Amino acid sequence: MNDLLTGLNEPQRQAVEHAGSPLLIVAGAGSGKTRVLTHRIAYLLSERGAHPGEILAITFTNKAAAEMRERVDDLIGPRSRAMWVLTFHSACLRILRREAHRLGWKPSFTIYDTDDARRLLTQIVKDLGLDSKKHSPRWLAAEISRLKNELIGPDQAASAADDARAKLVADVYSQYDERLRLAQAVDFDDIIGSTVHLFRAFPEVAKLYRMRFRHVMVDEYQDTNHAQYTLVRELVGTGDDRAELVVVGDADQSIYAFRGATIRNIIEFERDFPDAKTILLEQNYRSTQTILDAANGVIRNNTERGREKRLWSDEGPGGRILGHTGDNEHDEAAWVAARIDELVDASDTSFGDTAIFYRTNAQSRAFEEVFVRRGIPYKVVGGVRFYERKEVRDMLAYLKLTANPDDTVSAMRVVNTPKRGVGDRAVAEVEALAARLKVSFPEALHRADEAAGISGRARPGIKRFCEIIDAATELAKTAPPEEVLDKLIADTGYLDGLEQSKDPQDEGRIENLQELVAVAHEFTEQVVRGTTEEDEADLNADVPSFLEHVALVSDADSIPDPEAQEGGVVTLMTLHTAKGLEFDTVFLTGLDDGLFPHERSMSKPGDMEEERRLAYVGLTRARKHLHLTRAGTRNVFGQPQYYAASRFLAEIPGDLVEWSESAPPPPRVVKSKSPSFGQPIVMRNSGDVPVLDVGDRVTHDKYGLGRVVELKGSGPRAQARIDFGDGEPKWVILRLAPVTKL
Repeated sequence: MNDLLTGLNEPQRQAVEHAGSPLLIVAGAGSGKTRVLTHRIAYLLSERGAHPGEILAITFTNKAAAEMRERVDDLIGPRSRAMWVLTFHSACLRILRREAHRLGWKPSFTIYDTDDARRLLTQIVKDLGLDSKKHSPRWLAAEISRLKNELIGPDQAASAADDARAKLVADVYSQYDERLRLAQAVDFDDIIGSTVHLFRAFPEVAKLYRMRFRHVMVDEYQDTNHAQYTLVRELVGTGDDRAELVVVGDADQSIYAFRGATIRNIIEFERDFPDAKTILLEQNYRSTQTILDAANGVIRNNTERGREKRLWSDEGPGGRILGHTGDNEHDEAAWVAARIDELVDASDTSFGDTAIFYRTNAQSRAFEEVFVRRGIPYKVVGGVRFYERKEVRDMLAYLKLTANPDDTVSAMRVVNTPKRGVGDRAVAEVEALAARLKVSFPEALHRADEAAGISGRARPGIKRFCEIIDAATELAKTAPPEEVLDKLIADTGYLDGLEQSKDPQDEGRIENLQELVAVAHEFTEQVVRGTTEEDEADLNADVPSFLEHVALVSDADSIPDPEAQEGGVVTLMTLHTAKGLEFDTVFLTGLDDGLFPHERSMSKPGDMEEERRLAYVGLTRARKHLHLTRAGTRNVFGQPQYYAASRFLAEIPGDLVEWSESAPPPPRVVKSKSPSFGQPIVMRNSGDVPVLDVGDRVTHDKYGLGRVVELKGSGPRAQARIDFGDGEPKWVILRLAPVTKL
């Protein structure tokens, strides 16, 4: 026991030893929360007689789950394998696979990602005869996701619909839900919502899992949405037999409202659980006191914080924060590059321990240009990721069909990829046959002889496609996923087509397919060695397990490993992506009012507080060297535009920052009752005109938030009709209007 408590500060020790009532651990940035959670788990096992199988620890990313599992394994050894240390989606999927029969599902149901869901919605929009410009699949997907995160089903959405738009969304939602079921598929929101439904519809199942998991821990509780909050309540139960609940989080780091996260879950925890105990972790083990004083100075201006805390460190004050105001964004980037070279040459940092944060993805361009010129190695996080590339998605679609023969979206994606003579007319005939027979599209392909309208040219292609899928499905019964992929790549002729191509990009596509096979092989090896996250009952080196593994890979797992190459690479990313990470050297860039805080947040106090939390997250990622940069002017729509200094700079105590200029930027004076602080209207270059779809949410400097309801024209003549909720929708010329797509 002494070993488990050694080195913990007093609040950490209390959190590890606490027993009985629900516990809220308010863990400030860098306060050792992962250490507290892992030591608490080890303490439960060694001192309180808990069995590993009674412990459920929920995180938000695979990376965090893997780190926690590794640390617990170091403390208690292989007994940790019986615990569930998983993401929300992984834990719910494990439950759903085991209980699928109760919901009338096959255990091999498919998981549809964002792209799959949009493809299905595109088909529904087409079948319903809707205008895809007025009712874009992207907008419909966002609306349906919002409803699902609030645990509102299609019937409930229909009964609550009080206008034409809501009725349309409910109709599409109903069709979407029905087609998912027909395809034996779920989307990401379903994974959580269906588990809640399972527990509510089958109390005996809920009781089974409540009796199993006597200790439930939830990390990053401030990021939970309503569905995740409800799931936790269902898992823990009520009354005398409820599980012991521990949640860890920090209201000051709640930055995902746009994904449905609600800060109330952590702020009102003590109201939800009146007998709860709260412990504050305020000692920071990451940053210097100067960096923490800057972060404290910014975040104290928020009113919605729950338990107030003030981060402190005994690491000493450290060096002063460096600030720089560039003449423009290129000067800002050049100063950052020169400073990185200076620190690396002095061995004060490495490329791999350096990060550049910005508010919007578009800001990376100036940094990339100067890094290329100066030879600084870098990686932009958030580009097209491996699993989103066309050739990878195509081959995964083939693989999905071997696991789920009813997967309509996958079959429609690849029935003519590579081309085998199955054109749009043949696909439409098969769709009509599927509707007539009330079967899935893939099953209708197997019964294509019953559709008289299919041309003689298309029939051999359909037959060959079915033969390929059937042969691979048979192989998948006994072979690991890499062998099935190998067969599909060979049988489809996909690789042959790329090898014969004269397009230089196709060489990279061949490498991506080779990498996909390598990923599958690595997965099989992990399963055989017993080093995956799965427990004994879920270990399978098979196609369904591999597909689930791929589906659950998240954005956070694409962060470059500082050890991946000698010296590493500088990481460029948005502030939203930066949460949970830390670097020796951080550059917080673009600190201009209207850019950060973003102009669209300036009319609502709640939105401004979220922006301030985003700044707090950025500041507290730095261990030793923190830099704050901005530009006096920026090239906006082809014209130089003046920006005032970010108001967040004025909230940092002035004596903490050493500016490279003769004087710091003047503090921003914000006039009361002025909702708009955006730039004046300027003429944009045609390449900078925002590309909008009907249904997109936008913000206008003067009129605020709105939704696009109609479009006309293109290029410099493009216009949008936008409903700002204040009467008749307004037409605006996109090249002139201060409109930003959300």
